[in-house]
Order: sequence, then structure tokens, then C-alpha cells
Amino acid sequence: MAVEVPGRVLGLDLGDVRIGVAISDEARRLAVPLGTVQVGRPPGELKAIAALVAEHGVTLVVLGLPLSLDGSHGPRANHAEAFAETLRTVLHVPVAMQDERFTTVEAERGLRGAGLKGQDRRSVVDAEAARIALQAWLDARRSGASAD
Repeated sequence: MAVEVPGRVLGLDLGDVRIGVAISDEARRLAVPLGTVQVGRPPGELKAIAALVAEHGVTLVVLGLPLSLDGSHGPRANHAEAFAETLRTVLHVPVAMQDERFTTVEAERGLRGAGLKGQDRRSVVDAEAARIALQAWLDARRSGASAD
């Protein structure tokens, strides 16, 4: 197993229109939403993600893996794994996967509970879903459980 380099972790929640982005602190204890990257817009999502990695000194990327309810890999999970492979060829940092079942539902519920409505909620739900998945990854690593 490779030695893990300390530093910030970038969390990604892959969507068809937007990719939610979250980032951890240097100590890898807390994840916060960072925003979104538009899919298919110049300069392209790969370049935008690479720029975020460089700008924030990221040493690892965690991509959400949308498994089916029974834990199997469907078309969305296969797409996420293919995207992770592409990221690994473009970025100079490792890319890990994190089960992201229910993160968008949890993000929607939390934002609704915070009073965000309609368009306001839609504009931040992807980044919040990325934060939830990244926080789960951070918590699992801190507790010693394997999250990959």
C-alpha cells in the first residue's frame, strides 16, 4: 500500500449537469462545500478540477461512487469509475472512491431544513452532497475503517 501524503482532500459528486465540489482542511477533519464545476463547458470539467487541485494544494481526490441500493454497480457507478480513471491520468494526485448512496437526499433534506427554497437549494445541493460524501470518507479514515 502506498504511503498517504498529508494535505487537503477534494471531494467530487459527479452529476450530468454539475459536479459538486467540497474540500477538507489540512488536518483532514472537516469537509466544507466549495462549489460546482459545470459539465461540458469550456475549459472542460477535467481542466477545472485540475485547476482546483493546484489552487488549493490538494493531495488526494475522493470521487463519489453512486452504488445501487443493494451495493451493486449500475450504469452510474460504472460512469463514475470511468471518470475516476480519467482523473487518474490527468491529475498528479491519487483518486479514491467513496460510496455516496443517499448523499443528495441527505443534502436536500438538510438544505430544506435550513430554509433554502427552490433555485437557492438547487444551486448548492451538489456541493453539499460532495461535502457529505467527503466527510464520510474523512470520518472512516479517522476511525480506521477502509473507505476505498
